[in-house]
Amino acid sequence: MNWDDVRIFLAVARTGQILGAARRLELNHATVSRRVAALEEALKTKLFRRLTTGSELTPAGERFLEVAERMEADMLTARAEISGEGDEVSGTVRIGAPDGFGVAFLAQRLGTLTAQHADLRIQLVPVPRTFSLSRREADIAITTERPSEGRLVAAKLVDYSLGLFASRAYVEQCGLPTSRPELSAHRLIGYVPDLVVSLSLDYAAEFSPSWESAFSISSALGQVEAVRSGAGIGILHTFIARRIADIVPVTAIPPIRRAYWLVYHESVRPLRRIQTVAGFITKAVERERALFI
Repeated sequence: MNWDDVRIFLAVARTGQILGAARRLELNHATVSRRVAALEEALKTKLFRRLTTGSELTPAGERFLEVAERMEADMLTARAEISGEGDEVSGTVRIGAPDGFGVAFLAQRLGTLTAQHADLRIQLVPVPRTFSLSRREADIAITTERPSEGRLVAAKLVDYSLGLFASRAYVEQCGLPTSRPELSAHRLIGYVPDLVVSLSLDYAAEFSPSWESAFSISSALGQVEAVRSGAGIGILHTFIARRIADIVPVTAIPPIRRAYWLVYHESVRPLRRIQTVAGFITKAVERERALFI
């Protein structure tokens, strides 16, 4: 079995397209198709179904994907040891994170890491509705739930809280609720329900069973700005809201708790750059743990 054929198989499996894999690998379409066919011939089985929309793994392909990822992990480990990658931190690490944590916390701190390692490149991207570490859409992800499937390494970073907040201008005009039932008399700011990426983030009912947003925004930072403008009462991350002088908490209704997890794929565990970035994030959160609760 040719390792290059396995590497091409992984690219097709992760992109779901021969053309997409060709672009990622900087090969032509015909070469990728031929190498996949050669691997299927060597294994005496079909690994992909060719569809009009791309290439879908067969049951045999799904089983071989696990084998291929273990081979990839071994290859990465060997390459790191032989090339001495452990001596210097270099390369690109893409971090996928929710905008609240990514923009309001990480973006202000990652510059310190790139200043320490001249050859390290960091990419910070928002977590979209669908997100796959196995497809290498990111190297490290910050999630709000511990993943239960896949060959993933997960570590809890920190608990954080979400509470109700309003601007001082809104309070002067409309007052604050003194109980959950009184919330229905106020203008409420929330998220767009069908764009929620995780069940753990569908939390409005925990503040009020009859929660109905007058203004819905699919961004945590957008909700902060809407509350700051005086548009109503919103559910905000306390570590963001408490830093804004003209926003006040609704103290009659207690906050709720959620957690952030740091996750990466098992196959990239050996890479020094992954461990360096993961360690930096973990230590940054640990130093400032009091911010989150």
